[in-house]
Amino acid sequence: IFGTDFYLEVQYQPGWDEQEKVNKNLFLLGEKTNTKIVATKDVHYINKDDREAAEILLCTQTGKTMDDPDRMTIDTDLSLTSQEEMINAFKNNPEVIENTVEISNKCNLDIKFGENHLPHFKVPKGKEVDEFLRDEVYKGLLERYNTKSVEKLSKEIKSRADYELGVIQRTGFASYFLIVQDFVRFAKREGIMVGPGRGSAAGSIVSYALKVTDIDPLKFNLLFERFLNEERIAMPDIDMDFADSRREEVIQYVINKYGADHVAQIITFGTMMARGAIRDVGRALGMSYGEVDVIAKMMPTGLHLLEAIDAVPELKTLYKTDPKITRLLDLSIRLEGVARHASTHAAGVVISPKPLTEYVPLQKATKGETSIVTQYQMGDLESLGLLKMDFLGLSNLTVIQDALEIIEAVEKINLDINTLPLDDEKTFKMLSKGETTGVFQLESDGMKRVLKDLKPTKFEDIVAVVALYRPGPMQWIDSYVKRKHGKEAVKYLHPKLENSLSETYGIPVYQEQVMQIAKDIAGFSGPQADILRKAMGKKIKALMDKQKILFIEGAGKNGFTKEQAIEIFSMMEDFAQYGFNKSHAACYAMIAYWTAYLKAHYQNCFMAALLTSDQTNMDRVTIEVKEAERMGMEVLPPDVNESFQGFAVVPNTNNIRFGLLAIKNVGEGPADGIVKERKENGKYKSIEDFITRMDSQIVNKKPLEALIKSGALDSVGERGKLLANLEILLKAGSSGRKNVSEGQTDMFSLTEEMKVPEIVLKNEMKIDKRQVMAWEKELLGLYISEHPLKDFEDFLKKNAKQIFEIEKDMMDQTVVVGGVITKIHKIITRSKEIMIFATIEDTTGSIEVLVFPKMLENNTAMWVEDNIVLVKGRVSSNKDDDPKIVLEKARKLSEKDLKETKAGAPILITVSLKKESDKEKLPKIKDILLRNPGQSEVIIKIESLNDTKKIKPNLKINASLEVISEIEEIAENPIEYLSI
Repeated sequence: IFGTDFYLEVQYQPGWDEQEKVNKNLFLLGEKTNTKIVATKDVHYINKDDREAAEILLCTQTGKTMDDPDRMTIDTDLSLTSQEEMINAFKNNPEVIENTVEISNKCNLDIKFGENHLPHFKVPKGKEVDEFLRDEVYKGLLERYNTKSVEKLSKEIKSRADYELGVIQRTGFASYFLIVQDFVRFAKREGIMVGPGRGSAAGSIVSYALKVTDIDPLKFNLLFERFLNEERIAMPDIDMDFADSRREEVIQYVINKYGADHVAQIITFGTMMARGAIRDVGRALGMSYGEVDVIAKMMPTGLHLLEAIDAVPELKTLYKTDPKITRLLDLSIRLEGVARHASTHAAGVVISPKPLTEYVPLQKATKGETSIVTQYQMGDLESLGLLKMDFLGLSNLTVIQDALEIIEAVEKINLDINTLPLDDEKTFKMLSKGETTGVFQLESDGMKRVLKDLKPTKFEDIVAVVALYRPGPMQWIDSYVKRKHGKEAVKYLHPKLENSLSETYGIPVYQEQVMQIAKDIAGFSGPQADILRKAMGKKIKALMDKQKILFIEGAGKNGFTKEQAIEIFSMMEDFAQYGFNKSHAACYAMIAYWTAYLKAHYQNCFMAALLTSDQTNMDRVTIEVKEAERMGMEVLPPDVNESFQGFAVVPNTNNIRFGLLAIKNVGEGPADGIVKERKENGKYKSIEDFITRMDSQIVNKKPLEALIKSGALDSVGERGKLLANLEILLKAGSSGRKNVSEGQTDMFSLTEEMKVPEIVLKNEMKIDKRQVMAWEKELLGLYISEHPLKDFEDFLKKNAKQIFEIEKDMMDQTVVVGGVITKIHKIITRSKEIMIFATIEDTTGSIEVLVFPKMLENNTAMWVEDNIVLVKGRVSSNKDDDPKIVLEKARKLSEKDLKETKAGAPILITVSLKKESDKEKLPKIKDILLRNPGQSEVIIKIESLNDTKKIKPNLKINASLEVISEIEEIAENPIEYLSI
């Protein structure tokens, strides 16, 4: 089969006796079979001193530490050996080295760049691809602009379409547009929600006519050259958003159409960045979280490790003086930038005209996946001229699609999302109030504040906000708001700038505005303006210098002085650094508007769809349930007689019912079976009816127990009784199934006349309120019937922040929060002490609290799941993780404490005055008492060397946690609450 290309391999592995034995036998086999032998070496790293770093990487990939006796080890040299060493190692068999060179000479690959390899799109017989594209575009224009003949299209529309088609024909990309149109058409035909567009493709009237995008580029002044420019020929980039629940169907369609050997997803490599490398190496070395966290947080964003060591004096000192930190950073430096793992790109798909193996190497996707991926990353594929597209799954489109289906089912309205009025008063009123939880792109706390100030009145305001609310341009939001409301004058550097900047009140926001200014001031063509935009945005100095000369010359021809031209160019240069792609902003603003419109007009339908989309993310569900309640809805527990697979609107009410799939341990099989049987044969009348009609092989012990505990069977039986008789119910279900299989009953056609056998339930089980809440938390992820913090609501409102208010930008601020402990994770530090990671939850969200060993010394017992605690600590956050709290003080809340505190119970302050330095305590405490008037009386117990006495100052204080903590710190004793 292989002819002269078959070889045996001997490896050079110094110090490894087993390899020597294998090599000896391979030489004998080669001699016996007359087969050539080639010399190789197993290479895992380049230099010999990289060995420890390679072992660290191995620990990271396998989840082990270096001191773990069971870890995988590198017990031989796996570095790249020099040519001399290899020759010397096989000096008795020099032919094996010659054979290595022989194979090398046989392996010649000439990779061609600068050629595009577009798949051929099959067009009707007798048509050229460019001609067919033109036909499709003009057919689409008639539909888009609601006219019956080309003659009735405006001159502007025809001129723009002809210009774009000319560019597409000259660049040879007609097939590209038809390929995209084809799979988008498939998605829409199959009822898969497609986004209105993404990126600069929305600037093309051809894309709009083909219904690839749904934003009219003429109406919103979007520029084609930002998308495709024949003066900088590059493959067009049309990325598409699909409902994430059905994205795979579109990819499968493309695979089926072009062939599995022509289509693949794209690999991506996760590399170790500086901060991540420190954390990974520290973990592998067995260092404590606290030690590593301190070093990782010293890393400035955007700097490499070596640069950071020079730039941060404290880090430099630790690196030079602490051997442990030196080792940590040295190993991290070696691993920075190394590929940590390979995975499948979230969206990228490549399509080729010939089998992909003729262009790129392929491999199976990562563990657990069956798809094929390229071994080249996105950028390399583009360099090879292959057609790369992004098929993105967007959960918000799934929410919109589900909401439309619910609206049709509940309201009997078939709503077309693409024909919504863009000037809806109710929608803009809701946006102006900042009531945007669940609204795409507009739901962060900061964005809500901006919307309240801005009070948007037109769609273009949403486009601008999407573009402005980012680091950099965010500084202009205040001026934008003031100018919109006439509180600040709209100014232009020159009157001729009004044409390009008037839509944003004189504030440059979009990249397209840079292009328009170049056209207006210097007479640039569209393609020239795009080249300038790219040069400025990417800071390409040589190109920018050239463009500056051309700009000044062009401006001079239009009557501008050199000084004026330079001033305008400098202004453009400044804002080009942060200018946003207007086409992309318009597309995402449209999705934002769609979600806002649905929320404003069909509240319960939208919230049901939103909750279904997020049902596996309990932090999101908690926020959304709270939002639904704020809007006047009640989110009811699951019920086999009303629940569907996802969250659903309760008929003839404003309420929402929990979905069956949101119950832990109830999978698709049981959920589908329960809903299907109810639809076909009516509601379940009793537990006997339910058990008899269900397939016990699908609704077995685990899902049945979950249904009972979550309250989903409350409509057919009492929870405690059903749970106590679980085994009897399971047995009855099995018997019913057996009868069905023997033909005694038709499980799916029970009629009212048929008598359901009674199940005798013998046992009883009393269940208290706390147990019900615990089950709800365990199985539904949140408390539905009642929250354990309900009684503490007023107390926490007065004494603590809500958890959802804690954000990343609050780094190092001291905060107080209260909540239920929902998770405890204990670790043993390197110094053999216990440290706790506790998750606490209030009615708005959850947060992790780091409890270091020192903080555990006196209050270990309180760190138990379901305890209600009040904690004070410092906010710790970084770019990659959610904010955490580093504990400084905590106490368990009890009903006794709560009642007494609510009633303004007296507090007892114990002060020890036994040392000379203690004299300062009383004046300091007095100052705190005077600064914090409130409802609680104060008794001070003074302990001196000779006696103990109590005094009662004539004042009352606010006994909040902050005040109590401040007093306790000075008194050096805990405060006691006294009975009234």
